[in-house]
Amino acid sequence: MSSEHPTSTPASLTFKRLGIVGTGAMGRGIAQIAAEAGLEVILYDQNARATTAAIDFVSGLWQKKVSKNKLTEADLDRLLAHLIPGAELANLADCDVIIEAIVEKVEVKQSLFSELESLVGDDTILATNTSSLSVTDIASGCKRPEQVIGFHFFNPVPLMKIVEVIPGIKTAPEVTERITALGQQLGHFTAHTTDTPGFLVNHAGRAFGTEALRILSEGSASCADIDRIMTDQGGFRMGPFTLMDLTGLDVSSAVMESIYHQYYQEPRYRPAQLIRPRVSAGLLGRKTSAGFYAYENGQQVMPDELPIERTAPCPVWISPEDEASHALLTSLVDAAGWPLADTAQDPQALCLVTPWGEDITDCALRQELSPARTLGIDMLAGLDKRRSVMTSPATEPGFTRAAMTLLSEDGSAVTRLKDSQGFVLQRMIACIVNIGCDMAQQGIAEPGTINRAVELGLGYPKGPLALGDHFGPGRILEILNTLLNVTGDPRYRPSPWLRRRALLGLPLTTEER
Repeated sequence: MSSEHPTSTPASLTFKRLGIVGTGAMGRGIAQIAAEAGLEVILYDQNARATTAAIDFVSGLWQKKVSKNKLTEADLDRLLAHLIPGAELANLADCDVIIEAIVEKVEVKQSLFSELESLVGDDTILATNTSSLSVTDIASGCKRPEQVIGFHFFNPVPLMKIVEVIPGIKTAPEVTERITALGQQLGHFTAHTTDTPGFLVNHAGRAFGTEALRILSEGSASCADIDRIMTDQGGFRMGPFTLMDLTGLDVSSAVMESIYHQYYQEPRYRPAQLIRPRVSAGLLGRKTSAGFYAYENGQQVMPDELPIERTAPCPVWISPEDEASHALLTSLVDAAGWPLADTAQDPQALCLVTPWGEDITDCALRQELSPARTLGIDMLAGLDKRRSVMTSPATEPGFTRAAMTLLSEDGSAVTRLKDSQGFVLQRMIACIVNIGCDMAQQGIAEPGTINRAVELGLGYPKGPLALGDHFGPGRILEILNTLLNVTGDPRYRPSPWLRRRALLGLPLTTEER
């Protein structure tokens, strides 16, 4: 149940007067879009100067639009008339709905809502903008918990066109319906989700950071390697380490720990140990000019890629195990003008394998290839973008140079990885898809809502279920099963939602009838 652009909103669901408690970045962002939607907005903050500052900030944004002829002076006057400072909580008594955007402490929110209940009418909706606390816990301190609901926006509110609608266990259905209509009135996609840790977007984003940290801790790739692969090969807006530095490692670490423990140490959400020491050392990312990366004048310093040591062509043997991968690599070798070897036993032949979830050591030995001459290529995203090459501990440097030279002959970027299960892209994508599938299995949100919310809230190129359908549910299942069998780590156990649809040949968005 979700909608991005309502065709019409019944009069019984419309709001005219909205109250906001807490006028920081979130509060003022909500105030801006509410005023632009035609609502009268009353802002209150314990610090009266914060209320004034919020109105001044929003006014400044609108004045810039006037200077760019995107608003008229009359528009500005009309919008400013919709922003009303409240000197005390009692000024919010006549509001149809009140949204709190205060400190993330459940007892503070409970106290606020208890006080508001004594001031407002029985039909007034009390909405919390919490990003991490249980809506049911917050409502448990109220006399009318049926009037309490989660209404979680993302920063910056005017640009992030999504809001999560989170009913508590006792929230009345009509309250959910009215808040959904409000979100649509504000021009946002309303993502219905259950009152579970991380709700929808933060829950769906767990794999991006935690699996990247896991890969880094294994020593198979650097932060820059992982980020480049996820942006160039995966099509993500930014890599996981750039994102953690931007968010702040203290914030990222706290969210990882919180969701992991709220789910009673569910292995899929287990954070790697290496992030906590960085927080203790004050390496918090961009805001401290040092995190996973260094920063100069606020700009990230990305390490240069090592130059490729080029070598002369040699015979190339390509594993025929995966027919599509074999065809693509054969075309690449032909285009580069390198000779194809008739047999893997040719002592001069570079052997290329294309494993799914498997490391190069196991893959070479299983196919009875010479580990010294065998390297793996990640074919999940094909060969049109950055290419990932993996060596084993036995790979001879001369054959590594040959593989790097061959794959970069047409000017493509190539990243060399040390031996590990599943490359970088395979592991990251498989874990993202798996968590999305398990969210669908748990009924946290509908499949279409999960996809759209993740696209809007996290900026992924596709939602997790759509990513799985793009790369193939069967392929994702194969990668996860191999990772699980080799590592024994239950973080890689496939979701029943994924397994059933992969085995049946159905899209991951398919719901049971």
